[in-house]
Amino acid sequence: MQKRKLIIILSVIFILLIFFIIYFLYALNIIPHRKYTNKDFGKGMDKDNDGIDDQTDIINNTRKYIKTKPKYQSKYYATGYPDDEYGVCTDVVAFSLKDSGYDLMDLVYNHVKENRELYNIDTIDKNIDFRRVVNLDVYFKNTAIVLTNDINKIEEWQGGDIVVFKKHIGIVSDKRNKNGVPFIIHHANPYQIHYEEDILEQRDDIIGHYRIS
Repeated sequence: MQKRKLIIILSVIFILLIFFIIYFLYALNIIPHRKYTNKDFGKGMDKDNDGIDDQTDIINNTRKYIKTKPKYQSKYYATGYPDDEYGVCTDVVAFSLKDSGYDLMDLVYNHVKENRELYNIDTIDKNIDFRRVVNLDVYFKNTAIVLTNDINKIEEWQGGDIVVFKKHIGIVSDKRNKNGVPFIIHHANPYQIHYEEDILEQRDDIIGHYRIS
């Protein structure tokens, strides 16, 4: 009888251990999350009713960039945009917008020159200023549509939006989790397995949410 009880207890402990391991791997995005689309929630994102999502270009170019599987490393480039296999979080945004007609290197440079008081920059450097999160947050806050930071207002989050964290930035995906909260396409560190991840519900440091106007 004692042996049977011990087996039952050990079995329960084993099952719980497996459950927590799976949950831990899921929370860390090691186990891929199922992705839902806007159609699953009955909400379209076609503002001009032309049958095509207004921000399809940004999403497509974001995925085009991450398909190159950039390696995470912070470097300075005389070309401004990285011209090798490396990159950081801001490069996901920069390349996505550049291929959609928005050259952030020029746009941020001109905005800094004309609005120096908004930026905490001692020496303007066109090649690097657009690759800093703090500068992009100032730029988008003053030139783009400012949106909610509340992830529970799922109808206000659209694929192609830009989300800024205290020390990080990414592109809002057009895929969502079961709660309707969108995935984020980003590049956070050298150990990241997936570029498109279900992370918004795990973050408490969102400082900006913007849409190119």
